[in-house]
Amino acid sequence: MSDTTHSPDAGGAENGTRARGLEVLRDPVLNKGTAFTADERRALGLEGLLPAAVESLDQRARRAYGQYRDQPSDLARNIFLEAVRDRDEVLYYRLLGDHLQEMLPVVYDPTVARAIETYSTQYRRPRGVYLSVDDPDGVERALANLGLGAGDVDLLVASDAEEILGIGDWGAGGGAGIAAGKLAVYTAAAGIDPARTIPVALDVGTDNEALLTGPRYVGNRHARVRGERYDAFVDAYVTAATRLFPEAVLHWEDFGPANARRILDRYRDSVPTFNDDVQGTGAIVLAAMLGAVRVSGTPLRDQRIVVFGAGTAGLGIADQLRDAMVRDGLTGQEATGRVWPVDRQGLLTDDMDGLRDFQVPYARPASEVEDWAREDGAIGLHEVVSRVRPTLLLGTSTVHGAFTEDVVTTMARHTDRPAVFPISNPTERMEASPEDLLRWTRGRALVAVGVPAEPVSVRGVEYSVAQANNALIFPGIGLGAIVSRTRTITDALIRAAAEAVAAMVDTSAPGASLLPQVEDLREVSARVAVAVVRRAEQDGLARVAVTDPVQQVQDAMWQPVYRPLHAL
Repeated sequence: MSDTTHSPDAGGAENGTRARGLEVLRDPVLNKGTAFTADERRALGLEGLLPAAVESLDQRARRAYGQYRDQPSDLARNIFLEAVRDRDEVLYYRLLGDHLQEMLPVVYDPTVARAIETYSTQYRRPRGVYLSVDDPDGVERALANLGLGAGDVDLLVASDAEEILGIGDWGAGGGAGIAAGKLAVYTAAAGIDPARTIPVALDVGTDNEALLTGPRYVGNRHARVRGERYDAFVDAYVTAATRLFPEAVLHWEDFGPANARRILDRYRDSVPTFNDDVQGTGAIVLAAMLGAVRVSGTPLRDQRIVVFGAGTAGLGIADQLRDAMVRDGLTGQEATGRVWPVDRQGLLTDDMDGLRDFQVPYARPASEVEDWAREDGAIGLHEVVSRVRPTLLLGTSTVHGAFTEDVVTTMARHTDRPAVFPISNPTERMEASPEDLLRWTRGRALVAVGVPAEPVSVRGVEYSVAQANNALIFPGIGLGAIVSRTRTITDALIRAAAEAVAAMVDTSAPGASLLPQVEDLREVSARVAVAVVRRAEQDGLARVAVTDPVQQVQDAMWQPVYRPLHAL
């Protein structure tokens, strides 16, 4: 067990530790650097180990921000911030909180993708746990080695790194990097106590030959394990995590299409678990679509949706839009029939071999499209848009430039306010830029993208471009699940989160964004969490008494402040 005691609340109560001297300074949870008072320095054996000045957190944050700004690139800034995190977690989260809109793209998408690509060459220190498919019997031992008790953990983020942020398979380093990055956003946006979270790298090997043959790769040097052995390993993780930390939420991140939805479906009815790529992406797009409905006046039940990129993210979004159309009056069959999925092989049809289970419901009858134009045997995006006349064109393909001017103007000829959401990331993988979309449609397009975008001026109107950033949704879902101790995270809880986000935006002004601004993440996350807590209580899922959800959420939000530290 730890030799340090931590206050369980989000306020300024004291901590105590048996650590002394350099051991204190090397612990990022304890270390306050020059903010240690004279009394603390005497009691903790720090005299002579720090400069004489005693500084406030404000002073340390200003200095660190100046150092951050001096870095030559976003990747260098990412590395700098990780170094701060390794030394002083409070300072790190204070910096993020003070400059969240500026730093979010650096600590997470898109810059974290570059950091992951260099993880092995830039490797500095481990964070969280690394579980190996080659040692399934050691999974529980590895988690137990963290020294945390049954009530000490609220959240675990796990990744096998097969599909990292549009850059593909990056092995153990990718899993560790993306899990740690996700948890940083959870804390900065929703105040989830970082000491009560665990990033988990599920190392099942990698099919990235550059990693396997490179001299510095830090993970298992073999091809990805699949099938029964993979499933048994994941099951060992879930079994150990739920036994050791029975109140914790399990978050899945960046799994490949063969596993993401399958794993979620296997465990979602028995433990509080969540896949951001499947559910979070769907929820934030649903929130944006609810805004688009208010602007266009076209009800959800009348939408026609073309999904370009029919993988787990694209069709996870389709699932949520379909369910919303059902709530708006359609049958399940009617709602499913208003979605047209397009993937690498063109429009998906029911006579195709190799369709994944989640693609089958959306595959179009082959007889329906017999006379549609084909190129190299495939029905392409332009033909689908010409025939379907969609009201929403959704991009999750990571194919840069796929939404050409011809495709978009063809869509806009038949739809007064076309909703075009090229949400692939990073920037170089977007299907179209918001500037082009608004210029091609003379400002009529309702746009949401997956990366930060500057406002766009067209015909005298400045358009605020919605960022369909999952950070607007998943931190609040996680916080709400933790506060309510919900038994499971149901579709109804996800829907409540999406509706809470959509309700925060006034779309009546010309050029208004369809979604809240990322700079308001703390407020957005709190509102989402309250909506989730209320729905969990309403549905009988909460395992704690919900008496005042607004106050309970506020009380649970950890604040990055230096707490007095005394010697035990």
